[in-house]
Amino acid sequence: MTTTAKQPARSIAALLLPKSTPALIALAKTVVQRMTGNAGVPNPTPTLAVVNQAITDLETAETAALARTKGAVATRNEKHVQLANMLHSLKASVQTAADANREAAPGLIESCGMTVKKANARQKQAFAAKQGPVSGSVKVTSPSAGRRASYEWGMSTNAGQTWTVLPSTLQARTSVTGLTPGATVSFRVRPVTKAGEGDWSQPTAILVH
Repeated sequence: MTTTAKQPARSIAALLLPKSTPALIALAKTVVQRMTGNAGVPNPTPTLAVVNQAITDLETAETAALARTKGAVATRNEKHVQLANMLHSLKASVQTAADANREAAPGLIESCGMTVKKANARQKQAFAAKQGPVSGSVKVTSPSAGRRASYEWGMSTNAGQTWTVLPSTLQARTSVTGLTPGATVSFRVRPVTKAGEGDWSQPTAILVH
């Protein structure tokens, strides 16, 4: 029987480009410095020499803009965009190298002056109640029952002995206001789909602030 080793998860290179020109220049210098002689990305596109020249051009244009030389701001902005685009291209080169060696990818990305983007696995929304934006308010959320579902909500102020029906919603969330601070309130929900009404959920309780 042949087994296949599970491949490491893909590491994504991230490079947050600042809006200010001095900060962009500083970042570009760091990336170029870290990538110079980096065996993990031996032939980046564009070349580091080209990026270095773009950095120099932007520094010159920034100096002229600060001196209020006529037309310098437009030139500076153009050079800013050019350098930003080059950094995006460098990031693409780093990503290609990282994809070719997933085991070493996180270290490779960081060695180039970039960061590893955190995984953004979308977690299923749980049925839960949390404090609302003002005193006496609560927000309640439920897992989605799919498209074209609606949701019926119930509220109890006596630990589930009796339930008050709340307005139905077309989204898997609702808000309740006017509750008494210090009271413990329970909530439940059931989805309504083409197949009919679902079962009521297990209640969730919250101490109202």
